[in-house]
Amino acid sequence: MSDSGRRKPPLVAEKRYTKKSAKPAAKPARKKAPAKARKQVRKPARKSGGRKGGNIFTRLLRWVLRLIWSITWRVSMVVMILVGLAVGYIHTTLPELDAQLDGRARGSVTLLDRDDKVFAWRGDQFGGVVTADTVAPALKNAVVATEDKRFYGHFGVSPRGVAGAIRINLREGRGPLSGHGGSTITQQTAKLLCLGVEYDKSQWKNEAEYIRDCRRGSLWRKGKEALYAVAMELKYTKDDILSIYLNRAYMGGGAYGAEAASQRYFGKSAANVTPAEAAMLAGLLTAPSSLAPTANLQRSQDRAATVLRLMNEQGYLTDQETAYWQQNPATLSEAAQAKAGGYFADWVMSTGPEFFTDNTTEDVILKTTLDPRIQKAAEDGLKWVFENKVREGSKAQAAIVVMSADGAVRAMVGGRELKVSGAFNRAVQARRQTGSAFKPFVYAAALDLGYRYDDTIVDEPFCMNIAGSGRWCPSNYSNKHYGEVTLTYALKNSLNIPAVKISEAVGRENVRTVAEGFGIESDLALGPALALGASESTLIEMTGAYAGILNGGSSVTPYGLVELRLVNDPEPLMGTGGGIGERVITEGAARELIFMMNKVITEGTGGRAQFPGWELAGKTGTSQEARDAWFVGFSADYVAGVWMGYDDNTPLTGVTGSGLPAEIWREAMMRVHEGLDPRPLPAFVPKPKPEKPKRKRKEDPVERVLNEILRELFR
Repeated sequence: MSDSGRRKPPLVAEKRYTKKSAKPAAKPARKKAPAKARKQVRKPARKSGGRKGGNIFTRLLRWVLRLIWSITWRVSMVVMILVGLAVGYIHTTLPELDAQLDGRARGSVTLLDRDDKVFAWRGDQFGGVVTADTVAPALKNAVVATEDKRFYGHFGVSPRGVAGAIRINLREGRGPLSGHGGSTITQQTAKLLCLGVEYDKSQWKNEAEYIRDCRRGSLWRKGKEALYAVAMELKYTKDDILSIYLNRAYMGGGAYGAEAASQRYFGKSAANVTPAEAAMLAGLLTAPSSLAPTANLQRSQDRAATVLRLMNEQGYLTDQETAYWQQNPATLSEAAQAKAGGYFADWVMSTGPEFFTDNTTEDVILKTTLDPRIQKAAEDGLKWVFENKVREGSKAQAAIVVMSADGAVRAMVGGRELKVSGAFNRAVQARRQTGSAFKPFVYAAALDLGYRYDDTIVDEPFCMNIAGSGRWCPSNYSNKHYGEVTLTYALKNSLNIPAVKISEAVGRENVRTVAEGFGIESDLALGPALALGASESTLIEMTGAYAGILNGGSSVTPYGLVELRLVNDPEPLMGTGGGIGERVITEGAARELIFMMNKVITEGTGGRAQFPGWELAGKTGTSQEARDAWFVGFSADYVAGVWMGYDDNTPLTGVTGSGLPAEIWREAMMRVHEGLDPRPLPAFVPKPKPEKPKRKRKEDPVERVLNEILRELFR
């Protein structure tokens, strides 16, 4: 039976909520419905937009950026951790401040003259420790204004400074790290400390290579330098870092640190420098060798004027102060004007022990025999002759040594370049033929063996047969012969034949012994030409040998060092290294020789050397082909030697020992003796020979008769 006819029940909605919860649920549902609806509207929009190609690119870009950022911050964190660890490690290795102030590998040598005044420096000069608080405020301000005006504001590295330096380098056509470095004072100090690496002889060939390695400017090196600078900023205060810099920086002229440079150039402490002097010192930090006032004072003053302008721009000086100090620039002290003590200082350094001079690790003081007044006299005498007697443009050289009779060297000029150091010293290093300047040793040997000043010898043609060389015939300079002459006459006129005859008569070995005894250390000729000065010697040897004649016949060792001591140590480590030695000839022989040499100046070839008021003795000398010209002589107070010639052995034109060398000797010795009371030479004074009474000749009787006849005829 079909039920299609049944009445369908009415449709009634199912009750989902209880009465208790229905009301609260319905109310929120109506309020939240719009929000849900809006969400439902936005979702389809994103889905429909995802189907567009532009948003796929955006999503990809966002993903890449998120990836880069994720990598960057992680890498940055790692780098920061590594940098922090590196800085921390460097910080632990940094020594205390006191150990950083003096970083010289070598010590200094200060040379004092006979009056205990400084005249030269050698080695790495270090005047003593200074701090940013003890130097003059002007010096501290000048350094900051010039080297790092933001020094007190950065943390050791200045990004602005580096960026500015790179910009300048690129603009000037250089590489970004070539030229301007943008380094702060802290970075420069780190470089001076070689980033904590100590000098090791086994690692570097020499100190210069070590320093070059410390100054390398690679990118890796710059990075290490920055780390070291930051570590220093954490370890030390700003003034501590500035103090290290002021003590370690090289400031030219062998001076390390502000105190040494101030003493070197101005003769005063760094605490007392004026703004002009402070500006000059600060200006040296850029290029210490070329800007040093001893190298070029004008260039150094120009640089100082720029530093003063920078100080003005940064408020350290007023306009009035800046103008005043620019118009009144710093000048050198007298010691600095003398530069490095020249040839004399070089020679004294060479005579001392090397471990206390050239290679000293200590600060040493050398007291010397130098007399500044005599040094100036020698320099002025040489200069006057070359300006007034020598043709302009001549390349001829000359050297002078002046010493006391005991060998104490008072002055030395090793060439025409008067204010130099490290140059070829012709007074000490040049070995040249002595010519007739050697003859006094021939006559000294003869006098010591009993010859007398008035003994005679025949000057006549003379020849010898020399084994292996054949016949040798010496001749006089004048090519004349003078017959029977005294030894005095032969010496004063520099006759060659009598000198050879005397040498052969007394024996060449005796002549050699006398010459060596007086200090001629060079190899002496073996043949008869020994008597004519065929051997070579140095000027200081010859001058010292003549000093031995002056002091009575005892040998003399020339010396310039009086004592050597360490700084702050009152007791000397060593004393005089020369002076009077053993007797070579008798005093009587020496006095006779002085008498004969006096005649050389008053009556002979050395006439141009004499000057009024003083008894003088000496000897001229001219080598073969006039390659060397000498004059060596003395008064009662001083011995002086002069050599003249060309460095390449070119013969002199129209010059002999009796000419320009004698004039140089006179001009120098006149100045040396100014203001001194004349003293006689310790010479033998010959007594006049008594005249023998004339005997009446017995008259012959025949002669008497003839005489009477003649008288009668002519009456």
